[in-house]
Amino acid sequence: MGEHGAVVGEVRLTVDELAARAGVTVRTVRFYGTKGLLPPPELGPRRVGLYGEAHLDRLGLIEELQRQGLTLAAIERYLARLPQDSTPLDLAIHRALVASWTPEATEELGRAQLERRAGQGLSEEHIERLAAMGALERTDDTGVFRVDPGLLPLGVRILDVPIPLDTLLAARAVVLEHSRATARELQRLFRETVWKPYRESEPAPAELARMKALTDHIQPMVAQALVTAFQRSLREELGEAVLNTASPEHHNEPDPS
Repeated sequence: MGEHGAVVGEVRLTVDELAARAGVTVRTVRFYGTKGLLPPPELGPRRVGLYGEAHLDRLGLIEELQRQGLTLAAIERYLARLPQDSTPLDLAIHRALVASWTPEATEELGRAQLERRAGQGLSEEHIERLAAMGALERTDDTGVFRVDPGLLPLGVRILDVPIPLDTLLAARAVVLEHSRATARELQRLFRETVWKPYRESEPAPAELARMKALTDHIQPMVAQALVTAFQRSLREELGEAVLNTASPEHHNEPDPS
């Protein structure tokens, strides 16, 4: 593995391949690198820079944060708050959650463009699984797909995980149900405790505009808090499951007395 965990597993991409997978230009990749937002590549044969999954997911997260309107300085602060041991999968989940604030950011891609973005050929079964995960939708044109750029990298990564299609659909329904309930409650809380008192104080128009801009920038912070809380809760649930599985065996042991 290279510096900063640059190369993970067998994934090694040139700067052109990285840009194509991420849907950005080579110039953009190099710009983020000079700003310190993207770790340097690992030097391969003939000193060619090679990038890994960590670069791809970090680049995708940066792009989503930019679509949210964050400045480069704000993005740098956001990335600095991520745990040092964040894996490429952690970054992909962060990106997916941040992207959920911007549903209008979908793209329409032809089959060849979609496969280039995915970095692999896609069978019909793959397409069905990506659709079940919400990473893409079919359109009236059979050769064109409406793609969520935030969810696609995460979906591609788990394409070959042996999870039944029905389980993916059910999991997506659970996530949507609870995320909508969380969003609804957060909106109510913010509206009642922040916006309502603020408006009742009769602020000047300029202050209202500033407040609106601040609330827009709170969204990625909330997304980061949600994914962190979810990861912690998942670890706790897995830990309890292990204990519960072990308990019956323990209880069945003969009483030493």
